[in-house]
Amino acid sequence: MRYLSTFILCIVLISCDSSRVYEDFNDMEEAFWHLDSIQTFTFQIEDPSQRYHLMANFRNASSYPFYNLYFQYTVKDSLDNILDQKLKQVNLFDPKTGEPYGSGLGDLFDHSFVLEEDYQFPAEGTYSLSFEQYMRRDTLPFILSVGARVEFAKQ
Repeated sequence: MRYLSTFILCIVLISCDSSRVYEDFNDMEEAFWHLDSIQTFTFQIEDPSQRYHLMANFRNASSYPFYNLYFQYTVKDSLDNILDQKLKQVNLFDPKTGEPYGSGLGDLFDHSFVLEEDYQFPAEGTYSLSFEQYMRRDTLPFILSVGARVEFAKQ
């Protein structure tokens, strides 16, 4: 029930955002992000002359056993050509104090990280943004959701 109320609150807050082009979340089965579970999000770009921010969203429980998260993200076009691929490390908790970062409700915390600023897609069409955890564990516990966001860059 607690997860459902947090999810509904996030949807209400997200629906009022005019800069958003695309945003979606995938909930992790049993709160584990498996090594072979690549999270992929597909979206449309209608104006390739526009610049965009690409973002990663994560929801974790306070029981997450690490202060950071390593993941690889990949941007592909509709022909499956890789346009961008990078390994990224982000902090979910303060490494010294253990205090959680992000916005929280109870023991759940939401994080949003910019992957690319002022990104320009080469053409109109369908693109995908995918995430793969790189924490050297087969299963990463207490990652509840992985999400992607594409928004208009402020001009």
